[in-house]
Amino acid sequence: MNKTERVEIDDVVIRFSGDSGDGMQLTGTLFADTAALLGDGVSTFPDYPAEIRAPHGTVSGVSGFQVHISSGTVRTPGDFCDVLVAMNPAALKANAKWAKNGATIIVDADEFNEKGIQRAGFATLEPFEELGLQNNNLIFAPITSLTKESLKDSGLDNKAIVRSKNMFALGICYFIYDQPFDFTFKYFKMKFKKKPDLIEPNKKVLVDGYNYAANTHAHANTYKIVAHKKEKGIYRTISGNQATAWGLIAASEKANLPLFCGSYPITPATSILEELAIHKNLNVKTLQVEDEIAGICTAIGAAFAGNFAVTTTSGPGLSLKSEALGLAVMTELPLVVIDVQRGGPSTGLPTKTEQSDLSQALYGRNGECPVVVIAASTPSNCFHYAFYAGKIAMEHMTPVILLTDGFIANGSEPWKIPQMKDFPQIFPPIVHEGDTDYKPYKRDDVRLARRWALPETKGLEHRIGGLEKDFLSGEASHEPINHEKMVNVRAAKVARVQDFIPNQEVVGEPCGDVLVVGWGGTFGHLYSAVDELQKEGKKVSLAQFNYINPLPKNTGEIFQNFKKIIVCELNLGQFAAYLRTQFSNISFEQCNKVQGLPFTVAELKESINKLI
Repeated sequence: MNKTERVEIDDVVIRFSGDSGDGMQLTGTLFADTAALLGDGVSTFPDYPAEIRAPHGTVSGVSGFQVHISSGTVRTPGDFCDVLVAMNPAALKANAKWAKNGATIIVDADEFNEKGIQRAGFATLEPFEELGLQNNNLIFAPITSLTKESLKDSGLDNKAIVRSKNMFALGICYFIYDQPFDFTFKYFKMKFKKKPDLIEPNKKVLVDGYNYAANTHAHANTYKIVAHKKEKGIYRTISGNQATAWGLIAASEKANLPLFCGSYPITPATSILEELAIHKNLNVKTLQVEDEIAGICTAIGAAFAGNFAVTTTSGPGLSLKSEALGLAVMTELPLVVIDVQRGGPSTGLPTKTEQSDLSQALYGRNGECPVVVIAASTPSNCFHYAFYAGKIAMEHMTPVILLTDGFIANGSEPWKIPQMKDFPQIFPPIVHEGDTDYKPYKRDDVRLARRWALPETKGLEHRIGGLEKDFLSGEASHEPINHEKMVNVRAAKVARVQDFIPNQEVVGEPCGDVLVVGWGGTFGHLYSAVDELQKEGKKVSLAQFNYINPLPKNTGEIFQNFKKIIVCELNLGQFAAYLRTQFSNISFEQCNKVQGLPFTVAELKESINKLI
């Protein structure tokens, strides 16, 4: 075809991949942000290597970023990609399995030499034939050498020039999918504010990549995604970790209390602490401490002093925090613990996603030590559930564990920025000087929450610590009957939260052949699978749980309305096991995956169809 034609399409999935130093995360993010700012639906999946400095050109060092762009609402980053950008042979080998049949594959031809192919572990010098890709639409672009040619007069050293090759690859994709430069140019201006000499070279190499694709007719067609009209409002793309941080700040504002976060950096939760640290102007205090135990202990101290207290972590850190979390339960101080789950056990797969901390969140403490457990389910609704985790913690005077996971924490999607007037006020039960009726552990009748007496409040001095408390005075007590009474009331206080959470919703008909049950970050894939099955005429519905302990009041009623129930989760069956303890008369089938990867819609449909 001599002339490139423009074709309108509904969606596309692009996967950018290369060495961890090739800037694939940035490349994918810029493509996603541009599409989102044009009004497209966007869902992303960053796929980081676990090794910090894997040998160059090896499969273990490959970094990927998948982005799904759609004219309408998009709920997953896509099972397989329409376009695979592979900056070296190792990236091709690691990601070929995610390419659709007939997908376009763009490679940096400069890297596909004998040395690079052997380093990637290919058995032959014909990587495309070896992977069965020879019939795909292959674009061999000498990206590295063209980048050097583009920037030979830029004044940059060779290392800086080669580092810019990701922008050349991005330019090729911008041409194929008819994307404008404006938003990316604005990013360069902001990113390189302190290094202005890098702005023009990045602009130039991006445009040169675009022109290369246009002049060589690298692709038979160009494509345009025409966005559907969205609800009016101000939108931005947001990651799960950023949304979590902002939700915490919103809760602090609505409670009129300063926010304190004491945390130790841990993948993939660290960026919550980093985001909070930016916002000192919003009455946020952050402390990066020496270990996980110090993180939660400083937060408990901050809660005692009258702050909205938060600590962030991942699975290994939650293990270390368990003893101090028991102290928060015993002292009945408000605390939000955010666990961004990753593959385990031990160090496990620190950059990969999993849902394997649920049992630890529910039971991982000594003694009878119940806490409220909530799970976010999309990158954007991390804001919502972080806010309500704070509201429950402060109004009910209890610790709350908020579970997210690496998939939604690092992934991003468009988010309509909410109006704070649409969120409820938070009323911490703080007691003030002059209250002659104050007893440290006297409770209200609605929430069973004790009141919050802050240090240095005259007349409200009281003892606090890890020993069992007298039912009213808070003095240390070893009385057997008192201990049993306190154990029961702490459990009842958590159970009473059920009166303050919404009923569980069902996607689809309220009764039918199969109910798919999920929790947390599997929502997008489960929703998509159920939606496709419903369009095929199957009587399948979805119940995706965000409130786990306690469960919503109508949970049992929902379960009774379906012939079969299948619980889908990224572990060996922890939520299914929990549900069996709550509903012993109901049978729960399971669909489980523990590969450090999210579900695919295809494999979910296969499991659900087996039940049907």
